[in-house]
Amino acid sequence: MKLWRLTRAPFVALDGKGAELHGARYAPTGLPVVSLASEAGLAVLVALRYHLPDLAAAPADLVFGWTEVDAAAERIDHADEDVVRSKIGDWLDSRRTLLAAIRSRVLPEADVIYLNPRHPDAAKASPLVTRPFDFAECLHRPPMLDRFRSMP
Repeated sequence: MKLWRLTRAPFVALDGKGAELHGARYAPTGLPVVSLASEAGLAVLVALRYHLPDLAAAPADLVFGWTEVDAAAERIDHADEDVVRSKIGDWLDSRRTLLAAIRSRVLPEADVIYLNPRHPDAAKASPLVTRPFDFAECLHRPPMLDRFRSMP
């Protein structure tokens, strides 16, 4: 399974240290977990929605990357976010699967994928293959926009 991540260069390791210190949307503080996306576009949308309300202040060391993980994700379904958080806490503690999939609320056709770095197979996950990422490059005003808007 190809999984995607948009992060800062110092945090490309799939060790879950950031979430362990600060928590994640569906994971409690104190447990390591790596947040990934099932689709490349979802990784960008999540960053836009949650992490970068002021794109001019975006860190200069952003990297966009992917990894290949040979594992099926356990589906965590529920409409109530508190129930999802509880289920994710149980999933992390149990270490029963490497990956958990939660339907994205940003793009419901895709999944947020959590990787449990304490699972025995976590060491088999390939490191992120990354490239520099700049929101200004992908969200700039398209040169043809004015021309298309002026067409009848």
